[in-house]
Amino acid sequence: MYGTEEERLGAIEDRLRRDDPGFVRALAAGRPRRPREYRPVRAWALLAAAFALLACGVVLPHGLLIAAGLVLAGLAADRFPPP
Repeated sequence: MYGTEEERLGAIEDRLRRDDPGFVRALAAGRPRRPREYRPVRAWALLAAAFALLACGVVLPHGLLIAAGLVLAGLAADRFPPP
């Protein structure tokens, strides 16, 4: 694929710059942060929305809200990074 080790490292650096420029800036500043795929902020927001739908479905006996909350909770669980 690539000839020398420097070319491979350059390709990795270019891909990282393209995928998560905020991580590269923070790393260059000396304050690295976790890459985007390991920041589960959206997953927590999705999980909160799922529990809100689930609670509404339980309080107002409505099966569709309960089902939507459960499906959304499953989608949120899939968004969390692996341990």
